[in-house]
Amino acid sequence: MANTALIGLTLPVQGTLSGQWGDTVNNAISEIIDVAVAGTQTITTDADINLAVTTGTYLITGLTANSSQYAVLLCTGARTAARNINTPKQSKTYVVINDTSGGFAITVRGGPTSPTTGVSVAAGTRAIIAWNGSDFVNVGGGSAAGSNTQVQFNNSGAFGASSSLTWSGTVLGTTGFTASSDSTFTSTGALQISKGTTGQQPVSSVTGMLRYNTTTNQFEGYSGASPAWNSVGGATISNDTSTATDVYPLFANATSGTATTLYTGNAKLLYKPSTGELASSVINASNGIVVNNQTVSASYTIASGTSGMSSGPITVASGQSVTVSTGSRWVVL
Repeated sequence: MANTALIGLTLPVQGTLSGQWGDTVNNAISEIIDVAVAGTQTITTDADINLAVTTGTYLITGLTANSSQYAVLLCTGARTAARNINTPKQSKTYVVINDTSGGFAITVRGGPTSPTTGVSVAAGTRAIIAWNGSDFVNVGGGSAAGSNTQVQFNNSGAFGASSSLTWSGTVLGTTGFTASSDSTFTSTGALQISKGTTGQQPVSSVTGMLRYNTTTNQFEGYSGASPAWNSVGGATISNDTSTATDVYPLFANATSGTATTLYTGNAKLLYKPSTGELASSVINASNGIVVNNQTVSASYTIASGTSGMSSGPITVASGQSVTVSTGSRWVVL
């Protein structure tokens, strides 16, 4: 007596099974169709198992265990390692539910001889899989390499494949996050980054790290040719001796560490790097003494419209000169 190729339904030969038709229909046709459409096979074995097509009119008590005809494969109980379920390499659709404990995946694949890659279903997740002609592929849910998947969380709010990713219903949390490409934040709010004391700086620091230091109350990054934790912000210092126009001297709001604010005196205080001239609206010697060198060591011209004053005696160094423009004066006291 013949059977169908995929789920093993009996094909009675016309004129046979006199007086046996009921058992054959019930056990080798109707029951197989029933489990193939809606049946659940519970698998508790902590080992790889092989499912096969169960056929024949001898199935007086129905399908036996480890039958590949069931629609749903429900995996329960503890697992001590990742396990495989080998099924015939032929057209079939399964709903796979991995409700096992231990955190191990269940892989349903074509086999057992020369097994295919199959579909790996992470602990705490479920998937709908189907045979594509050469292997089982994920067609809904679960976790399978090279296929489109959906993120699923178990009842405790943990990601099915890892307890480090959690979902509270409003907040997505993780103990570690890695972005393999550029990240973009487009909200009008703010990004809150890691923070802690100086003593809590990461032990295994790598360049590019950024955090907020609650000891110094400043942002800091791990950077530099000889990497170290450095304050983020401020300006680069450059020794300028060539600029011939007036610039604004800067003042800081700190005498040590890193200044978070810099100030200028605007036009009240100007400095010309090329000549070293410092211009101020008022020079106020708070201790009552204005000091000048007794030697003119570099030639100087008192420009028209200005006058100079020195406390002598004054010596003009060899090769140097003092030029007083017309209408100007140089007074040596």
